[in-house]
Amino acid sequence: MANEKSATARYFEDFFASIKEKDNKELMISFRGVLYPERLCSPETFEALETMEARKDDVLVVAYPKCGTNWMLHIMNEMKAAIPSYKDLPLPSHFQMLEFGPPEKVQNMKNQPSPRIFATHLLYDDIPKSFIQKKTKILVIFRNPKDAAVSFFHFYNKNPVLPNVASWDEFFPMFMRGEVCFKSYFDHALAWNEHIDDENIKIITYEDMKENLYEEMKQIAEFYEFPLPDETIRSLATKATFQEMSNKSNETHGSFAPVLFRKEMCQNIHQYCLVLSMHKFWYLVKALQPVAYGGKWRPGTKHPPGAPLQVT
Repeated sequence: MANEKSATARYFEDFFASIKEKDNKELMISFRGVLYPERLCSPETFEALETMEARKDDVLVVAYPKCGTNWMLHIMNEMKAAIPSYKDLPLPSHFQMLEFGPPEKVQNMKNQPSPRIFATHLLYDDIPKSFIQKKTKILVIFRNPKDAAVSFFHFYNKNPVLPNVASWDEFFPMFMRGEVCFKSYFDHALAWNEHIDDENIKIITYEDMKENLYEEMKQIAEFYEFPLPDETIRSLATKATFQEMSNKSNETHGSFAPVLFRKEMCQNIHQYCLVLSMHKFWYLVKALQPVAYGGKWRPGTKHPPGAPLQVT
């Protein structure tokens, strides 16, 4: 996959070289009530996506920003490349994020051989309808909202395609109101959580990936019916940890590496939030009905009535 990585790095190098200074207000567009980065998305691309023909054997990875999208996209590409019958397939000529890029990419995707791998930050109701009609298998990643919020805050301030925010005190109310790129974390999680029992949807968590990537990749291979032997999955998992991906980020993502990968771990959200803000935050977290298992946040499980809410 070395050629793919160097090509990805070159793409980001060219992209950053072409960026010109813009006012904060010029960096975002609104399409059907959702904010998107103007340099990556356009109304024309969203309209073109409505005509996209999904395939039954497509792979679609879904996650809210800063919840593991790039990590999982890397993993899926590596798993596909490890399958002997797929190793000689041409690399995609378009950005694998559905909503990023020019509208003509949708036409170009028709010529890509199966299985195609895509990723998206879109809400359930906004993905191309053909994915639902064809019952394409969709992998959804959830992350503890505390860490997602803090990571998104840093992402905003390091990313030249997003507006800068002066402080956490400015960003946190925006995050809570859904006035950030790709709208509300809570709307996103609740919408996908409604489909947790759909046979073509599998939900995993960022936390489980960090704790035991091999087990998660094994489940993913079973879900997509990838013919990968156990020893291959174990070998891929060893090389695909978040730390390993971060260590190679300059090679794989070029100038975009410092934006995507922070060296420090997410700080506890209590170091950022005022007590008054935290009350509202926990109210919305409770609306997601999570239950803590072994100190990990898990979506998709009903919160027992009257039981104390435990979210680490």
